[in-house]
Amino acid sequence: MTSFLALHHTGTPLLLPNAWDHASAAALTAQGFPAVGTSSLAVAAGAGLPDGTAVTREETLRLTRQLGNRGFLLSVDAEGGFSDDPAKVAELAALLAAAGASGINLEDGRGDGTLTPAPVHAAKIAAVKAAVPHLFVNARTDTHWLNIRQDETAARLDTYSRAGADGVFVPGLSDPTAITTLVKSLDLPLNILYSPSGPSVAELGALGVQRVSLGSLLYRAALSAALDTAIAIRSGRSVTSSITTYTDVQDLSHGGHRT
Repeated sequence: MTSFLALHHTGTPLLLPNAWDHASAAALTAQGFPAVGTSSLAVAAGAGLPDGTAVTREETLRLTRQLGNRGFLLSVDAEGGFSDDPAKVAELAALLAAAGASGINLEDGRGDGTLTPAPVHAAKIAAVKAAVPHLFVNARTDTHWLNIRQDETAARLDTYSRAGADGVFVPGLSDPTAITTLVKSLDLPLNILYSPSGPSVAELGALGVQRVSLGSLLYRAALSAALDTAIAIRSGRSVTSSITTYTDVQDLSHGGHRT
């Protein structure tokens, strides 16, 4: 199997779809995606908890244990590591790796709309790399989502690179000129969050982006489709969209009781 790191250096961006359970991950890999990520929003929403508030550590571990070591590469969205203690974040990373994770996403954004101090986030990255050297650390900064100036983004990514990050992630960044400028300043793969209103995957690749994540988009699309279907049936309209069959879903799990 190609290593997760190698997927970032193929000449075309790694398109990383984000799953939320075994069936969604299995369906994506059946379509030829060599790696999938998890979505912290989906994990939190599935448990009835808020995203980005460091309360879904156990749910994240549980999902990783369900998806790990199943023949595809897995990157886990671990928010900010669920702690500001580097040792605790490293302990979590080791558990995720043991469960089959190939990568981890660590973000510096906080639930209160502020950023973790860069030295604190860098210490988490360094601790993870020391504890689990083979785990791909994707260091995310939320500067663009918080409308913080571009030079702060570059400074933080440089700090995270020096701490040992394997890749960097800037969600909310979609301006081609700003992406090009950032790529030129980096020695690591740049990860961009896909936006339906932003550049295509091919266009991002031409700008030098090496990884494109879908984040919570697929989960939100699935939820929207479920609502549209239920409302259509309630309103007496026919359901015309293509829907995966019961048998197809059963096949994703290789059997089970039919109901």
